[in-house]
Amino acid sequence: MSDGISDDAEDLVGVLTERMEARFAMDIDRLKAAVVAAPAVNPDATDVVRWHGLLVEAQSVLDRAEDDLLAALETQPSEVDEPTMGLAHRVNTAVAVRDGRAMVVRWLLDPDAPGKKGLAAERLARLRPRTGPAVQTSAPRQPAGTLAPASAWREGRPAR
Repeated sequence: MSDGISDDAEDLVGVLTERMEARFAMDIDRLKAAVVAAPAVNPDATDVVRWHGLLVEAQSVLDRAEDDLLAALETQPSEVDEPTMGLAHRVNTAVAVRDGRAMVVRWLLDPDAPGKKGLAAERLARLRPRTGPAVQTSAPRQPAGTLAPASAWREGRPAR
């Protein structure tokens, strides 16, 4: 990989964790606690912490898949059977997931990344979740015991 990130799986999560700690000037545990306590205060930190958690999860899935594959390969004769080939595919899928999540974390940490300035950044800002609905999303509730106008019309009474 470029920009100083090693291809070594063990280094990948560690390097990105260090970048997060440097960017937000606190260790990862404090950063996670701050995001849990007040997620709306810094949406950038909230996004990075969320994706970092997904990255750590993907790395542990990859580690288990690699361990399962190695165990199966140790018992194989010279030819690899179908179940072992399935384990190899599982490792490949886990690598792709882990790498994709790492790319998202890298993008979130890079203030100069493509799409973070200009028109693309404005569009991205509009996609951020709102704290509440922009307009009322449900009909106002009728007081108990009153009929809605449609109910009155169905009964043949004049609507209010």
